[in-house]
Amino acid sequence: MVKKQKTFRPKARVPRGFRDRLGDELGAEREMLARISVVYEAHGFDPLETPAFEYTDALGKFLPDVDRPNAGVFSLQDDDQQWISLRYDLTAPLARFVAENYDGLPKPFRRYQVGPVWRNEKPGPGRFRQFTQCDADTVGAPAPYADAEMCVLFAEVIEAAGVSKSDFAIRVSNRKIVDGLFEKLGLANLEGDQTRLNVMRSMDKFDRLGEAGVRLLLGPGRKDESGDFTEGVKLSDSNIDAVISFLTSTVAGDGPATLGNLSAILSETESGKSGIDELIEISRQIPDDYKNSVAIDCSIIRGLEYYTGPVFEADLTFTATDEKGRPVRLGSVGGGGRYDGLVERFKGVKVPSVGISVGVSRLLAALALRNPEQASPSGPIVVLALEKDQMAAYQKMAAELRAGGLRAEVYLGGSNFAKQLKYADKRAAPVAIIQGEDERAKGEVTIKDLVLGAELSKKIEDNTQWREDQPAQFSAKREDLIDAVKKTLARHL
Repeated sequence: MVKKQKTFRPKARVPRGFRDRLGDELGAEREMLARISVVYEAHGFDPLETPAFEYTDALGKFLPDVDRPNAGVFSLQDDDQQWISLRYDLTAPLARFVAENYDGLPKPFRRYQVGPVWRNEKPGPGRFRQFTQCDADTVGAPAPYADAEMCVLFAEVIEAAGVSKSDFAIRVSNRKIVDGLFEKLGLANLEGDQTRLNVMRSMDKFDRLGEAGVRLLLGPGRKDESGDFTEGVKLSDSNIDAVISFLTSTVAGDGPATLGNLSAILSETESGKSGIDELIEISRQIPDDYKNSVAIDCSIIRGLEYYTGPVFEADLTFTATDEKGRPVRLGSVGGGGRYDGLVERFKGVKVPSVGISVGVSRLLAALALRNPEQASPSGPIVVLALEKDQMAAYQKMAAELRAGGLRAEVYLGGSNFAKQLKYADKRAAPVAIIQGEDERAKGEVTIKDLVLGAELSKKIEDNTQWREDQPAQFSAKREDLIDAVKKTLARHL
């Protein structure tokens, strides 16, 4: 007896650190990106699209959390034996594009770009290996005026996304003052050294881990909540104290006092003095309308190595709670800064550049926590298909509704009435359109207000009364279909 060979069936699963997205989330993201893009274009930025893959050597070594090409990115070897990698941000591809098209571009070159990026890192809660970025950059404009413009643009973008001015802050620092600190620590001549990079990455976690956590990272090491251990930088106690003094020199809401503290720490260093001067000038250039939205904050480091001057971070300042009522720290929803050396890798000359990047997914998640009661976008109007031979008439109704500016579809899954209404509910349809033999003979349609029906069903306990009254259902002339539907929808605006 021949043994029957078992058919292989792969397990349906999403790769670790990735996710499927559907419906409301994508719709909300699309709407937010449209509002942000309007702001970018109003400021004179043009859209740009670059490929998902770049040559790995073009991306360079400027990777998040690592200092080796290929370690933080997804890469493969092409059939010509050259390594290509999925882009880990939108800035490195911009630098390649500018270098490749340098002579034909206006300088400064102003572009914005929206798209997914990929990072080959350890995933965690809210930390995915693919996510959307929304960037704006000015290439060819030196500090500090372009940097001040970026701060204001950043604030306008966060406002456009749906956050009021009182609920966020654009925090500004400067990599040059970090360089000044490294001069004091004896790390100034170790550009690209692993110790220096690890110090910066430890400092960048100050807002999340606090002084105690950063002390551990700068010293012996730290074990996180999952039990994973991060090896420490093993600085001396005096150098750790110097780093902490630097990170805590910010005086909330008082830029001059913060800059005064920095001067006391770094005035004897050339890099530190230069960075402080740039921060002073940026502060002067911020319009009065945004003075309260832009703040100097020494704890802003930014993890990417390619920043060379001012750096920015957009932080949400309001508090929120999750579905269990627990407080949630919202924190950063975007960042950016000046990177005068990226195009230089290709051209051999410095090309001053500055940009910002909005973390769209984090911003959407934060707004959802802030407004959990906010109604989800409704689904399409569903035209029920009760008779197979009337399908063309049903499709005509749906087409008329779409021509009237409404989302509409015909149910195509069979003629069972109950299943069709169940489908409309699952689709979050606000309205269902019904036309059977009786309605057609009268030249009418029945309009079922599913939103009102759901509300009333919670209040009416007598099923007999519910069946007799049908308060959320009425008839309308066939020719009045669009007006009747729009009036129904207007009840719930």
